[in-house]
Order: sequence, then structure tokens, then C-alpha cells
Amino acid sequence: MSGTGTFRRGDGTAKPRGGIQWGHQDALSRIAVGLYPKITASRGMAMAEPPHIVVVEDEATQRQLLVEYLGRQNFRVTGVDGGSALRRLCERELPALVMLDVGLPGEDGFALARWLREKSGRVGIIMVTAATDTIDRVVGLETGADDYIPKPVEMRELLARVKSVLRRATGAAVVTSAPRVRMGRLVLDLDKRVLVDPADGGEQPLTASEFDLLKLFAENPNRPLQRDWLLESAAHREMEAFDRAIDLRITRLRRKIEHDPAHPDAIRTVRGVGYMFVPPKD
Repeated sequence: MSGTGTFRRGDGTAKPRGGIQWGHQDALSRIAVGLYPKITASRGMAMAEPPHIVVVEDEATQRQLLVEYLGRQNFRVTGVDGGSALRRLCERELPALVMLDVGLPGEDGFALARWLREKSGRVGIIMVTAATDTIDRVVGLETGADDYIPKPVEMRELLARVKSVLRRATGAAVVTSAPRVRMGRLVLDLDKRVLVDPADGGEQPLTASEFDLLKLFAENPNRPLQRDWLLESAAHREMEAFDRAIDLRITRLRRKIEHDPAHPDAIRTVRGVGYMFVPPKD
């Protein structure tokens, strides 16, 4: 290429360029846009929006610290100061994950966790508590929370727990040969991630961790499964702080699927090992 807008062919003859001078990269860019506009657009459209996390904390400084930190981790983050603001936000858009301070004035974190879980089984819920007593953790998990983290919050631990809950809450659809599995008096729908009452078709939502646990049982019928393995696979991986979490979830699941939770037939206790799912014979 000459400096006067001519292009030298391989045989040495010149072809006018009409005064337009393209650099090598510019030419490639124009060719790409001209030949492949749909590819360029589709790539842009394929970019997924980051998960939306809501931080519910009445203490403004702590709330701002959490919002800023999670925002730097490429999440979309909104901070609110209590239950009323959370409810208004959820009417507009259901977030992927909510971090709830237990000690909120007025409507506390436990009440909000129950409300969220009734609204959706797919929203991740992490309780944030200043209490060191195990009872707060137990109550939080029983109200439907997926995890908890104590104050003062250690940011790297918080990030690990957030990612873990989001993986379970927004996981890809399960690929199995049987999309529905009878479990006690209900049916587990693996595609919709809910429990279905075969009598009337009514659906019961599941938390992400509850679904993970039932899926493991469905994939391993009539097999005793060790509590440690269940804890590692379906609870909170290595981040789980106390091993009663599996027992609490089993108790909660038995209330949902067993004809008589006090004498379970579907999820049975195997003494010294853990639990076993026994499919109904009918």
C-alpha cells in the first residue's frame, strides 16, 4: 500500500483507493462487522447479567461496606434497611440471593426468611447474625435459610458462601432419565425443582439445598449414604460450620414428604451411617 491511497497488487500495478486509507486492524474490523454482524450481536446478547444480591441491614455503615465489597466482585447489589423496603423490591424483581441480618428492628430476619421462602424456593438466603449461640443458626436454617455467617463478617468467607449458595440456587437443570421420582406421599419434579402432590397437583417449593439433598437420594435409592458425604455434597461443602445441618434438613424434608414424619418410610435413618431413601413399592 502506498501513502497516496493506492494499493499495489502482486504484479506491481496500482489500484486507486479513492483516498480511503485503512490500517490492518481497521480493515479486519470492517470486514468482521460487514460479514458477521449477527455473530457480533449474538455474542453481545449472550453476556449474562450478574446475579442480583440484596443486603438487608439496618446499620448504614455495615450495609454500605457489604454492598461495596460484593459490587467489586461483579455482582449487582442493592442495600435496604429493613423488611418493608425488601418487600417492595421483591414485588418489582425477585433477587437471586438475599443476605438477612437477624437482628433487624421490627420484622426480624427470621420472619423475612419465612416470607421469602414461601414466595420462592429458588431465592438464596444467607442469615447474618451477631449471636454465637447455635440456636440462632438452627432457627435460621429451619425457617428456610440456605446458610448463615456470624458477625463480624470476614469478607473472603462471605464471598465463598455467597458463591456456594448461588451455585445451588441457580444451578443448571438436572439431566436424568426420570424427571419425576416418587418420594413418600409426594413426587420430586427434577425439572421444576419442586415437590408435587399427586392428589391435586399442588406444588411445594424447595430451597436449593433441600433440592440438592433430595436429588442425591433419588440418584441413590436403597443405598445407605454417610452423613459426612451428604454434608459435603448437599449442604455447604467445606464451609458448613456444624454437622447438625444435615439432620435439620432431613427433619424438615420428612415433614414434607412422609405420611408420618415420626415414623419415616421414605428417608430412613441407618444407625451409625446416615440415611437411606427407600422408594415406595407401589
